[in-house]
Amino acid sequence: MSPQAHETPVLEPAILVIFGITGDLSQKKLLPALYHLIKNNLLHEHTVILGVTRRDVNTEDLLRQTEATISAAEGGSDPATVQKLGERLQMMQLDITDGQEYDKLLERLNAIEADQGMCMNRLYYLSIPPQVFGPIVRFLGQHGLNKSCPHDVAMTRLLVEKPFGYDLASARELIDDTAAYFSEEQIFRIDHYVAKETVQNILAFRFKNPIFSSIWGSRYIRHIKITAAEKIGIEGRSVFYEQTGALRDFIQSHLLQLMAITMMEQIDLGSQSIHAAKLALLEAVRPIPPDQVDEFAVRGQYEGYTDEVQNPGSSIETYAALLLRVNNDRWRNTPVLIRTGKALADKLTQIDVIFGPAWAPEQRNILTFRIQPDEGIALELRVKKPGFEDEVQQAEMDFSYQRRFEDAHGHPDAYERVLVDAVRGDHTLFATSDEVLASWKIVEPVLQAWSRSNEVPKYTPGSWGPDAADALLSSIDPSTEVNGGPGKI
Repeated sequence: MSPQAHETPVLEPAILVIFGITGDLSQKKLLPALYHLIKNNLLHEHTVILGVTRRDVNTEDLLRQTEATISAAEGGSDPATVQKLGERLQMMQLDITDGQEYDKLLERLNAIEADQGMCMNRLYYLSIPPQVFGPIVRFLGQHGLNKSCPHDVAMTRLLVEKPFGYDLASARELIDDTAAYFSEEQIFRIDHYVAKETVQNILAFRFKNPIFSSIWGSRYIRHIKITAAEKIGIEGRSVFYEQTGALRDFIQSHLLQLMAITMMEQIDLGSQSIHAAKLALLEAVRPIPPDQVDEFAVRGQYEGYTDEVQNPGSSIETYAALLLRVNNDRWRNTPVLIRTGKALADKLTQIDVIFGPAWAPEQRNILTFRIQPDEGIALELRVKKPGFEDEVQQAEMDFSYQRRFEDAHGHPDAYERVLVDAVRGDHTLFATSDEVLASWKIVEPVLQAWSRSNEVPKYTPGSWGPDAADALLSSIDPSTEVNGGPGKI
């Protein structure tokens, strides 16, 4: 997506400070990503990983857990790479709620740079619950950790995971509080979905193929569907999910970003241009009027969820769908359906772009960007069957990443890309504060409407969501098969 995206990254020396290094995200994503970056020689030889945790955990125990995670996922691990990871890894026990402890952290960073004999980029990765973001950012700023090394040559950066706030007001407050200590240039708000190779390829597909860039708009596109479905339920994340729900967890951040990338105006692929175009698209989305939320938004909760979270009265949605409109010249007549859910019939994330006249539902072509699994791009066409009759059938042109690039090393994992881009200061794949606020403005009327009612329709695990979702989908696509199968997707 950025001019640098196709080049082998040249990384500067860096200290990566991971708050919460013993947590689930670090164990499953960050440390395996660092393992692969080391294996592929993509980290500078002077890179240091400093794990911060309240617990008394040594490097050897953490490495054993990481090696087990990698081996379980990949059928084995490379002992030499694990050893190299261990050589770069240091641990520091620290009470992140005690401001005085941060003076010790500053001393530790200065000591690492003295030992390495150079200034290094400092990156703070907050792999921690969002409710403690604010205090940590404040302590970092108050104790001088928002600045670079004493010689002021390298850069200091802050990496934060979603959710970025709980609603519009809290997002504004979090952005303002962070801005008091870190500039926008220093802040990297992570959306691992945008860092996926298939998502990055959407813009290349649109802008580098004239056959599609010339017809990208309401004149030829009937509607767009953006779907993120999971077969699993919340899988033990009851505390997080009871505070969040499907609308905040996926639509507000991930899926609205996918919508912006899919529908933004054509521009050059520089970081600033991409962010400006995404923001313009998000700001053109018409929020659902409060008195029409029941008509254009659907929520649901899978049966058994309340038992799972041990909260019989929970009204948290595990399924959410919004029918949106973009109020600009390119997209004014094209509805966009965004939906996500847990405990559904299949696991997939994809974007379907449906071409064809609205008055002839049977005449359509479907362009599908498969984000996961089986990453790729498919185009459904209508062709004549062989024979004497003029019978038409569907045929598919399919591009698969796995098949096309089977001889290549493999595209980088989303978290590998996140870490590389943060070290080199490339903001392309990270959300700006304005994008975050624009996304909250879109979902805010729905969140407020849903907060006033505890009635959440149930749906059967393994289905495609609540019945009301069928009606929402049929309103834009009458040809949909609502009883399951590909039409439901």
